[in-house]
Amino acid sequence: MRPRLVLIGTGGTIAATAGNARTLTGYTVTQGIEAMLAAIPGAADIAAIRCEQPFNVDSRNLGSAQVLRLARAVDRHLRDPDVDAVVVTHGTDSLEETAFFLHLTVRSPKPVVLVGAMRPASALSADGPLNLINALLTAADPASRDRGVLVVLNDRIMTARQVAKRHTTRVDAFDAGGIGLVADGRVFYAGRPDLPDTAPLPLTGIRALPGVDLILDYQDAPLHPYQAAIQAGSRGIVVAGMGNGSLSPAAARGCTQAIRRGLICLCASRVPDGPVTAAHDANGLLAAQSLNPLQARIVLRLALARGLDHATIQALLGQL
Repeated sequence: MRPRLVLIGTGGTIAATAGNARTLTGYTVTQGIEAMLAAIPGAADIAAIRCEQPFNVDSRNLGSAQVLRLARAVDRHLRDPDVDAVVVTHGTDSLEETAFFLHLTVRSPKPVVLVGAMRPASALSADGPLNLINALLTAADPASRDRGVLVVLNDRIMTARQVAKRHTTRVDAFDAGGIGLVADGRVFYAGRPDLPDTAPLPLTGIRALPGVDLILDYQDAPLHPYQAAIQAGSRGIVVAGMGNGSLSPAAARGCTQAIRRGLICLCASRVPDGPVTAAHDANGLLAAQSLNPLQARIVLRLALARGLDHATIQALLGQL
């Protein structure tokens, strides 16, 4: 029997078109998931595919309500015995955020694969059709089970925990966390991520995500972003600090003020690689450890939504 897949379309460049074939920016999301699938030869030979379109937007416009809606849909389909895997088409601007959110909230032996494109469907050498075929092949392959949430782009299979966009325009914009590839219509794996059996921050009981601000630190950084976050009613702040979690004087003062007002403050690093090992517990500031600032913000929002306390959040950060 052919694998049974659910293909969820959310929009993004992969679903966009522009005025002519040489235009690679300034495009508009125009294609629904049914039309996208129908335009790709051989897709029906890979699996029995059922489509769903919860929304169809540029991923820069996504908000937490839509991401929660998507996560609940993915979780629901994974629990369906008549579904073998889920594929999600998504814009690349915030794909890594949604992928990590699903990594934290959804856990199943069934594959979950996110896919996007760097060029619109109307462009010369559009990358979306092959990316989508490769994502379907990955989701349908039995070897993809028990590997967590995956991202398939530019022939590479990457983990949601490690994937990051590292170039603004190239088709190989994502180059982190590769554990396999798709070549000549076949899936090849070189590794398997070490995953817990259950999701670290499951969706149960979460109706909305609290506000958490992300503030970049730098030389001569001002205090007012921290004051604005406090006044706006944010529940937490993530600082993209310097080096190994080093903070400028204003950032240190801002976090101290925020903590005194009841906010949870978490220090990540603006440096692309390496953990934050600096100890901040003495003044109540949490350390993101191996999470980048975007990931740290997602964890903090979910943790606050679940009502976790300071000590539990810091312990959780060390496990992720």
